[in-house]
Amino acid sequence: MAAVVIAGAFLALASVVALAGPRGPGPAAPWLPLHLALAGGATTAIAGVMPFFVAALAAGHPANARVRGAAVALIATGALLVSVRGVAPSAVWVAGVGGLVFLTGVAATAVATRQAGRAGLMVRRPIVSLGYSAALANLAVGASLGTLAAIGATPVLERWAMLRPAHAWANLIGFVSVVIVATLLHFLPTVLGTRIVPRRTAVVAVLAPALGVPVVVTGLVLGLPVVASGGAVVVLVGAMALAVEAVATVRARGRWTTDPGWHLVAEAGLVAGVAWYVVGLSLATGRLAAFAVGAAPDGWSTPLVAAPLAVGWVVQVLIASWTHLLPSIGPGDPPAHARQRAVLGRWAVPRLVALNAGTALLAIGWPIGATQLAGVGVGLVAAAVLTSTALGALAIRAAR
Repeated sequence: MAAVVIAGAFLALASVVALAGPRGPGPAAPWLPLHLALAGGATTAIAGVMPFFVAALAAGHPANARVRGAAVALIATGALLVSVRGVAPSAVWVAGVGGLVFLTGVAATAVATRQAGRAGLMVRRPIVSLGYSAALANLAVGASLGTLAAIGATPVLERWAMLRPAHAWANLIGFVSVVIVATLLHFLPTVLGTRIVPRRTAVVAVLAPALGVPVVVTGLVLGLPVVASGGAVVVLVGAMALAVEAVATVRARGRWTTDPGWHLVAEAGLVAGVAWYVVGLSLATGRLAAFAVGAAPDGWSTPLVAAPLAVGWVVQVLIASWTHLLPSIGPGDPPAHARQRAVLGRWAVPRLVALNAGTALLAIGWPIGATQLAGVGVGLVAAAVLTSTALGALAIRAAR
């Protein structure tokens, strides 16, 4: 619960920062809100729920509460300290301390995930645990590169044109996306009200990005963009496999007769997120392939991929997930949970339309430099996120 609340606060802060920046997401604007949303919001949420899901799948004992609490606190604190770089670039030591605190939180999350589910009554799905382990390893690499760049390490800054794409791939795709994909294997059927069916596509959906991203990072670190683009193609195959998995799950979904708004936000948010994941990875892979043949100046373009991957995929799935989880795992009796579902289902259609339309406008307007179009997209996304976080806060109060 604490992790979800903190994640919501980070998303709200990211929205406010994006709105307060230059008109449209210009060159000075993107890093800070993206860092707050991804390193702060998504990673804090993951630190809280990853050990929970592992224990739930195994029907075993949870990890030590102090370790889990420390993981959430360290990652949230580290992300907040690193964000100081966005408003005070000269405060290098603050960013450096924040990076070290964040990495300590990653280690604590790994320990908590390892402890979770011991002596369980059920057999764990090994593909999920494998995906989580690979994701944490990718995060350790990506966060280390980011920390070294934040403190101004000369060897890293001199090669930042190659290491920046490695940092982005390791964090956004190798960590956040792999965790979401592995979680969706059991979470999406649960939300849609159908059975969890083991399929080969599920294995490919997790293993392809888990193993492909290290190839991308290795190719970029060694200055071999052809190798990196080959790894990106493997990751893209995993995205296609997830899309097939999502379609099969949607076809087998249950038919809910109560709380339509609550179900719609959770279900449509997860499914739309998968669609944006495929779009974003297609663009990221194309950019890396263009860089490999000399048709692009570098292997990563934030204006090109941030909207589909960071907003349409990560932020949307995060909102859909807490919409489902708050009344399911939070405190309160059945009547309180019913009140929560009613609150979380308010304005379901307008929020979904605003978030996805805003993502589309941002994805179109930002790369081509259409500032007004991108600005409208930012406004729609921020409105959807701020409304969703406000409803989440009201839902927590409704459980009392």
